[in-house]
Amino acid sequence: MRKNHNAEAVSVRRHAERPGKRARRGLALTTPDLVLLSLLAERPMHGYQANLELERREIRDWAGISRPQVYYSLEKLARAGMIRTLETDEPAAGPERSTFETTAKGRAALADALEREEWTTQRERPPFQTWIALSWPARPGVFEKQIERRRKFLEHELEREKEVLRSIQEEVGHPYHEAVWMVSFVIEQFKLEVRWLRKLKRELPRRARAQHPSYA
Repeated sequence: MRKNHNAEAVSVRRHAERPGKRARRGLALTTPDLVLLSLLAERPMHGYQANLELERREIRDWAGISRPQVYYSLEKLARAGMIRTLETDEPAAGPERSTFETTAKGRAALADALEREEWTTQRERPPFQTWIALSWPARPGVFEKQIERRRKFLEHELEREKEVLRSIQEEVGHPYHEAVWMVSFVIEQFKLEVRWLRKLKRELPRRARAQHPSYA
């Protein structure tokens, strides 16, 4: 595994030193690209450090980015001139790793991306809501069973997020930080859904088919 990481880092470094035509033409930035631009704008780090930091921040709770995607994005951003390699005096921990930072071009691209309207005009499609819509032909007792499973899952996640929030507050030292706002929002969402599931359970005995269906 370490050998693969080193090979990927070498590939990224070559592109950082020799940006090609695609860098001049511009390219569409994905969520993983933006996550890496933002992370490296905070402080320079190498790919392995970036992965560790994203895991520490529980990145998969709020953005879809895998370990391989981190290295793919690093290579893509280096090719586009949005990140660059740095020479550091830090002792090597294992195989040599290239350290990257976001360039002025990368910070401008990130700022432009943060102004996109689609960040504010999209709706999620939670799988459990899809299940609710499809649930009418389920076998007897399955609806109640699935509601209970969902409730237990949410309550477990609620406790986990509360612990994450406590950890974040200790780290940042104040409540006016984007990580605090994000986790607080998730907590409120979970609380709301738990209340909604309790209401659903109370109303379940009155469940009935549509009285005036309209078919095309």
